[in-house]
Amino acid sequence: MMHSPTHTNHRSGQSTHRRDWLMEAGSAVALSAVGGLSWPGLLQARAAAAETLAGRAKIKACIFVFFYGGPSHLETWDLKPNAPVEIRGEFKPIATSVPGLQIGEHLPKLAQRMHKIALIRSMSHANRLHDSASIQTFTGRPSPNGDREEFAPIEQFFPTLGSSLAYAWRDRQLDVPCVTLPWLFHNVVDVPCQGGGFLGRAYDPLLVTGDAAQVAYRAIIQGQAPDWTIERIGQRRDLVAALQDANQRRVQVAAADRLRAAYDRAFDLLSSRKLQDAIDVTREDRKVRERYGFSTVDAASPSAADQKARMLRGQNYLLARRLVEAGVPFVNVHDFRQQGQNWDSHADNFKQHRDKLLPPVDHGLSTLIDDLDERGLLESTLVVATGEFGRTPKINGNAGRDHWPDCYSVMLAGGGVAGGAVWGASDRLGAYPDQHPTTPGDLAATIFWRFGIPADTELRDSSNRPFRLADGHPLTALFGA
Repeated sequence: MMHSPTHTNHRSGQSTHRRDWLMEAGSAVALSAVGGLSWPGLLQARAAAAETLAGRAKIKACIFVFFYGGPSHLETWDLKPNAPVEIRGEFKPIATSVPGLQIGEHLPKLAQRMHKIALIRSMSHANRLHDSASIQTFTGRPSPNGDREEFAPIEQFFPTLGSSLAYAWRDRQLDVPCVTLPWLFHNVVDVPCQGGGFLGRAYDPLLVTGDAAQVAYRAIIQGQAPDWTIERIGQRRDLVAALQDANQRRVQVAAADRLRAAYDRAFDLLSSRKLQDAIDVTREDRKVRERYGFSTVDAASPSAADQKARMLRGQNYLLARRLVEAGVPFVNVHDFRQQGQNWDSHADNFKQHRDKLLPPVDHGLSTLIDDLDERGLLESTLVVATGEFGRTPKINGNAGRDHWPDCYSVMLAGGGVAGGAVWGASDRLGAYPDQHPTTPGDLAATIFWRFGIPADTELRDSSNRPFRLADGHPLTALFGA
């Protein structure tokens, strides 16, 4: 039985606890409703799945796709066709490859792959602003600074999920434990949830930047100056080592030790031949690149820049697959990075989702799922796709929807997930969880559980204070366990 914290039912005000047998039974009914299983049949299927799950290896990788700005759950994974017009909007639900399960009409390719996909329709937290909501999404914990936007760079406290994995697996001596691509996202400043936090810069994900004009990538260290070539980093490392040796008997060398370690790590990361081969997407077969949306662009076309930007979005998914093949266990894929160029659809919500936002995601994610499956990697790779929150049920006066963290949806594929499963449910307006409220901490715990790492594993900050790896509880029911 899955363990999870106490939550409040927004409709009745009653406190509910997922350890209660009736809630577990309710989750089974919800899962069976979309999968066409009877109650006894579902119990048998879950028992068989749990036995299978217990006997097979955990995942080797996670691809965490982040839709910065907050996509609308009401236009994607959780439409409300029977709600009043000011709630339901313009889009229609369509059938999927799972009987009884519908999603938005502008995700037709993903609809045909729902038998490989699971949904969480009851994700919820309290942060209504981009920065604080993103911090909770990427760390699994509320921001220590409260629900606010950051207008000047600040130190990150809690580590991002990939950094936490790198720490938990620090004895494995992985070449590159975590990568972020194709940029750091920001609102006014880079949102402080994308690095190692209290674990230190040694646990920052490696940044692989994307050049939309060239549809090409380059690996750098977070905070690295543009002129930091691998040769220059090597020279600085050697200089620090020489100064450290010359002065070790006369001065405290702790700071020099940290600096030398930073240069050693940077040099090792950037000199990884396997990494350099992986980020060179030109090494991929041209037909495979075209499957992900690569094509020839007429440079004289007025839309040439937009076409290349859209191609980069597709190639990001290809690069994520290449990095997983190269042995990188955690890959962050950031979809849009700043205001004016993201999912923050306060105006023209339907036009933005229909014409600009959803088509590349539908194509890119469906291609990634197929490609991983064909290469035998889908079972060992968990794909997670989420924003920092959803959008308001009520459409505003600008034909848009505003920020809404009270209830939104998350997509999962691969990694042993039960295809076609749905965890939780929103109410009839898509406003609040009606079944099984779920937090970003629960999602974090689920990811670590699939890696085979308990949520109560300790992280230690620079003062040696202990913190849990994740504050939530894994959604084992989505994996048949």
